[in-house]
Amino acid sequence: MASWFVDASVFLASEDADDVNHEDAVRLLKAKGTIASLDLAYYEVSNVAVRAWRDEATAHRLRERVSAVAGDGGLVRADSALVASAIVLAGEQGISVCDAAYAIAARQVGFDLVSCDVRDLVARKLARLPGAARQAEEPRSG
Repeated sequence: MASWFVDASVFLASEDADDVNHEDAVRLLKAKGTIASLDLAYYEVSNVAVRAWRDEATAHRLRERVSAVAGDGGLVRADSALVASAIVLAGEQGISVCDAAYAIAARQVGFDLVSCDVRDLVARKLARLPGAARQAEEPRSG
């Protein structure tokens, strides 16, 4: 069983049927294995659901998904040390401190980061897409 660290984009893709990563995100979040995330995911998914989608019911569903992950692999707390490391990585990679915080948190717990953020995380090899994570879990035929 694999261990994955997911960012907010994976939770959001699992809710958005129009997202190209929707099916893989749903499968990944339901798969056997350990899934963890950053505590900031609560705020990020709720913000998108309420502000962009204008859908409080979806915000509550997403909050429950993050809570399920909290009960599974846990949520890493964004503390001063994590943010300090994220600032350095963000400067090196030219990405947001928030994106860098997910990468740093995943490293701290020793899990691979899964994200739908192709431009800032996947293209920089800081994360893999949900579909690539699911493929990595599938047993190889030999």
